[in-house]
Amino acid sequence: MSEGREAYPHVLAIPTRWMDDDVYGHVNNVQYYSYFDTVINEYLIRAGGLDIHAGAAIGLCAESHCAFHAAISFPEVVHAGLRVGSLGRSSVRYEIGLFREDVAEPVATGWFVHVFVDRETRRPLDIPPPIRVALERLLTPARPEDRPG
Repeated sequence: MSEGREAYPHVLAIPTRWMDDDVYGHVNNVQYYSYFDTVINEYLIRAGGLDIHAGAAIGLCAESHCAFHAAISFPEVVHAGLRVGSLGRSSVRYEIGLFREDVAEPVATGWFVHVFVDRETRRPLDIPPPIRVALERLLTPARPEDRPG
């Protein structure tokens, strides 16, 4: 069983769009990754001051995963929950849960790894201090199932 919305300290409401639905009448799987990207980058910009246009540091996706639990469709509003599962020197592992308006169980869960790099050289660099502070606010304690065993 997946964790509920309360396990995610940041939640962003994202309206689905008409174009998100596929020919089967539900949101296409690629859109779930778009919702992941949206909640992450909205948080980094607003809470961490990420400058997506001219900042020296950018986050590149190194790895991602999504598990689908239920279908959603337009015109629903997706509530994207965000937390940080691990925080390294230059990388962060986000954990995301996507929820319907009044439903506690997620329609999808997943994770997304960013590696922060220099915009020009693409070489890894330390996560910028304002972004690190914002990410630390979302850091969750390690769960037993996540510990090496």
